[in-house]
Parts: sequence; C-alpha cells; structure tokens
Amino acid sequence: MKGTFVMIDGVDGSGKGTVTTALRRYEEKKGKRVLDLREYWKEHNNIPEIEEVKEHDIFVSYEPTSSMIGKVIREELIRKNKQRKYSGLSTAQAFALDREILYKKFLVPAMQAGKTIFQERGVISSLVYQPIQLEQISLMDIMKLPGNSFAIKNAPSLLIIIDLDPDIALKRLKERKKQDNAIFEEILFLRRIAARYKSDWIQKVFEKGGTKIVYLNTNPPATVEDTERKVIEIWEKFNNESTLVKHI
Repeated sequence: MKGTFVMIDGVDGSGKGTVTTALRRYEEKKGKRVLDLREYWKEHNNIPEIEEVKEHDIFVSYEPTSSMIGKVIREELIRKNKQRKYSGLSTAQAFALDREILYKKFLVPAMQAGKTIFQERGVISSLVYQPIQLEQISLMDIMKLPGNSFAIKNAPSLLIIIDLDPDIALKRLKERKKQDNAIFEEILFLRRIAARYKSDWIQKVFEKGGTKIVYLNTNPPATVEDTERKVIEIWEKFNNESTLVKHI
C-alpha cells in the first residue's frame, strides 16, 4: 500500500475523538483536503467509492461504521437492553463483516491511491474487547474471522494507543452530554480492557505487519491542549522517520 494509515485506539472515553480531530485540523491548516466520514455518515447510509471522493487528500474514518452493518451494531448489538442480549460471537462476526466491507470498498483502495487515513478504532478493538465480552471467545478465533484477518494483513502504518486510567475514563463517560448506553461502559470491564491494550501480544500482532506502535498518555494533569500537542508531535516524528527511511 502506498498511502499512510493511522489508527487511534484505547478504552472508551480516553480521547480518541480529540486526537483524531487534532490530526485532521493539523492537515487542514497545511491546505490538505479532508473528507470526514464521521460527518459524511450523518447524511449517507453507505460507504463511498474512492472514485467518488478522489479529490480529497485525507480521510477520517471510524469503526464500527455508521452505515449498513455498522449502524445495526451501534443501534442494536452493543446497546444495553434488558430484553435482548447478543452473543459475543454474533457481535464479533458483525464487527468483522462491517470491517471487511469498509476495508475492501474504501480503506485499501484509498491507500492504493496514496491517500492518508486517520481512523478511530479498528481491528485492535475487536482483539482487545471481544475475547472477554459475554461468553469466552478465543483470540485466535477472532483473528481468523475473514474481516479481521484481512485487516491484520492490511495493518496500519501507525497505531496510537491512548493510555488513560479506567476510573478517569468512566468519569468522563458519565459527564458526556451524549450518553451511548453501551455495554462496554462498566468499570471492571474497562480495567480489564486497559490491561489488554498494554499486553505484549498486541505488539507482536501489529509489529509483524510493519506497524509502529506509540502509547499516548492522557491522564491528568494533561489537558486537551496537551493531548493535541503531543499527538501532532507523534505524527510529525513519524512522518520525518518515514521520509528518512525512503531516502536511505
């Protein structure tokens, strides 16, 4: 792939949106043309073909999508519901299929066209969350799902994992004006998730595909401005190192 794929991940409430928006604004100030799928999906229930939006330099994405299968995931599968519960396997399969469509229809063609992508969440979320959601599903079973194995083969160039204390993350979630009511927003679950993001196997899975992994600490007393500054520093350093490698 010729483009650059940046994935931003971490526990719920860690600041993924802040980081992604900071990267977007940084590139816009440089004159880059940006299409933010977070806004696109408010009006469209589909994933665009790359030919339809080829005039853009940067794309901002997230998973699950807000179209088709992703919309079902957000509005039904991961919401708390006393009457209906869905198995971890059903949820994992839905995420993987949503991911496979996003990658094959948009992300991979965008990369092949030399575009830059900033994406909130991705296959790492499935590997971290789903083995401990509801019934036990093995990590290997999740990795073997077609959409997940395809995403791992097309690993991000840069993976930014946001490191935030789970108790602070939950406090932030409760203070949000928009309550997602997601099944993941429980303190014990968040603590287990935070530990999994720091596991050695994460690095083995992604570094094998050439991904550079960087942890971004957003714990207090760090401010939003501190986080924005730090992620731009990470992005600039990554670009400088990539340019140096190309010249060697």
